[in-house]
Amino acid sequence: MNLPSLTRLVAGTPDFQDRLARLLAFNDATDSGIQDTVSEILAAVRARGDEAVLEYTARFDRLPAGSVDELELSRTDLEDARAELTPRLSQALEQAAERVRAYHERQRQVSWTYTEADGTVLGQQVTPLDRVGLYVPGGKAAYPSSVLMNAIPAKVAGVKELIMVVPTPDGVKNDLVLAAAAIAGVDRVFTIGGAQAVGALAYGTVRIPQVDKIVGPGNAYVAEAKRRVFGIVGIDMIAGPSEILVICDGKTDPDWIAMDLFSQAEHDELAQSILISPDAAFLDAVQASIARLLPTMPRQGVITTSIGNRGGLIHCRDLAQAAEIANFIAPEHLELSVEDPQAMLPLIRHAGAIFMGRHTCEALGDYCAGPNHVLPTSRTARFSSPLGVYDFQKRTSLIQVSEAGAKTLGEIAATLAYGEGLQAHARSAEYRLGG
Repeated sequence: MNLPSLTRLVAGTPDFQDRLARLLAFNDATDSGIQDTVSEILAAVRARGDEAVLEYTARFDRLPAGSVDELELSRTDLEDARAELTPRLSQALEQAAERVRAYHERQRQVSWTYTEADGTVLGQQVTPLDRVGLYVPGGKAAYPSSVLMNAIPAKVAGVKELIMVVPTPDGVKNDLVLAAAAIAGVDRVFTIGGAQAVGALAYGTVRIPQVDKIVGPGNAYVAEAKRRVFGIVGIDMIAGPSEILVICDGKTDPDWIAMDLFSQAEHDELAQSILISPDAAFLDAVQASIARLLPTMPRQGVITTSIGNRGGLIHCRDLAQAAEIANFIAPEHLELSVEDPQAMLPLIRHAGAIFMGRHTCEALGDYCAGPNHVLPTSRTARFSSPLGVYDFQKRTSLIQVSEAGAKTLGEIAATLAYGEGLQAHARSAEYRLGG
């Protein structure tokens, strides 16, 4: 086996910024074949509804059915799957769900109003979405943790109906995924997947109701379908490959750091794992740990490709410079494996989630720490945030103008409306001025 050599960069050198940009570069352009296929599937589902869903489910998942009703699982099916789990696995899933719920309950936004001196009332009403669709990968990829991370904040927000779609190729169901749906309070589950499932949720069919928003991860076809239906429904995000950036002062066990880098690299060949340290000898030690530990990993092929193509070791001047580099990268996951992570925190402006201290490995956040693991990737942490309860709530402005307030505001509005050449706006406001 050929061991990978991670890209080595030195901050401050003339070519550093260019080399870093090349390392971070990711081509997220969708293959034209995928675009054409998704376009065809969405058009068919929009035109033929359940008939098209059944057709594509039989073709792609080898799961023939006479009606969509046959593809819906009952609450009993979910509870039976939960009962099939070992006590230890069931308990771990419940404990993770409890922690995720406790964290997200603190995110609830509430309605508010205030009253001005003249009696005008202004405010904001916060209401949950009516219906949300949750896409869950099936087949080789089975992620019960994603069910918890997407479903629980929706339920905490007060979403009335949560509909999960999960492909079951050849009819093979994943008990862990279905058990997670039971624990998280998913209302309905359909065993469909791919672009046809996204289309059914976005457009609605006779048997599958239209949702207001679609969340959850999927393959390239699912991502393209979500991209295309955005505007008809809301979506969470178009996620890129998983990322981890570790800043270490050189005092953490290098084996720990190597395994933290592996934890994201094993997701897929496009994942990115980067370590920054002011200690050049420590970077060498981590490289040695990678070489020694990699052959022991079951997914060593994926890890090898990932860190060989997109992994990096960056030598910096000090931790302050490391923070500057981290803000440019704006990583999905940022580990501060340093003596005093709290002291570094004010220096960090852009990151999806920050894992502070030597004992806080990113993997804990994936499963059970509590905060959401659905995070911005591909430098989008510069302007976006983790999935949360607020993604399942709407904010509506409230305006109740008093008679006295109408006179004050009417003068202002009419003046501005005439300035914009909108006479009806102005006259509408002037009618409320009184004599």
